[in-house]
Amino acid sequence: FPVHYRALIFPLLIREGKPTPFFTFVLALLFCAYNGYLQGRSLSSYAKYPSGWLKGPCFITGFIGWLTGMAINIHSDHILRNLRKPGETGYKIPRGGMFEYVSGANFFGEILEWFGFALACCTIESLAFALCTLFILGSRAKQHHQ
Repeated sequence: FPVHYRALIFPLLIREGKPTPFFTFVLALLFCAYNGYLQGRSLSSYAKYPSGWLKGPCFITGFIGWLTGMAINIHSDHILRNLRKPGETGYKIPRGGMFEYVSGANFFGEILEWFGFALACCTIESLAFALCTLFILGSRAKQHHQ
């Protein structure tokens, strides 16, 4: 669901915004497709889990982290989409939800989402993606905060 939300649903919900260069769109599409393939291949072909894995603390904690992160991400995106009324321009500071605690609540939600996924899966591939997400979105969050 998170990939479908970010790739298909979220763009359709945006009213107005800066256009995305086609090359950037293609690179993002290729990255998401390849990462999805690597994550799926890792889980379906290489990961080995004991029979009670889905009831264990790693999976349950990771799933709750993933679910919480996704909820924060979706709610934060909703707040960001509704910052300006139609025709308004200029910078506005988001209020509400996790924006009361962190200036990049959408980034925080996505980082939590992928670390929850990594904990639930316990694969090197899922951890690698969570760390990449942390570094990329963390630097974007820092820029937005400044």
